[in-house]
Amino acid sequence: MSLLRRDTARLTPGQARVRTADGDAVLLDVREQAEWNAGHAPGAVHLPLSRLAGGAGLPASAQGRPLVVICRSGHRSRQAVGLLAGHGAEAVDVKGGMSAWASAGLPVVDARGSSGRIA
Repeated sequence: MSLLRRDTARLTPGQARVRTADGDAVLLDVREQAEWNAGHAPGAVHLPLSRLAGGAGLPASAQGRPLVVICRSGHRSRQAVGLLAGHGAEAVDVKGGMSAWASAGLPVVDARGSSGRIA
């Protein structure tokens, strides 16, 4: 069974990193701009949930690809997965979000590429 099926599957931060590190899937961060600027996963693509809910399309680098969606704690990413799945996208979320990502010791960078923090 694929971890990126349109169902209730959720990935751990470690699974998310593996799925996105090799380019198989895109890590889509749906937090707001200030949160993104403070710290995000390297290589993630940013599209705030507020913009997605308002009808914004996916960034070009995420179109037509499986999506691993992340927010701060997992609540907004679950909402985003629902919206994306409704439009036919393959999407799953990261259980525990960026808080769990950072707690797992995975890298976080700020808007300048320096060591970031979860806001």
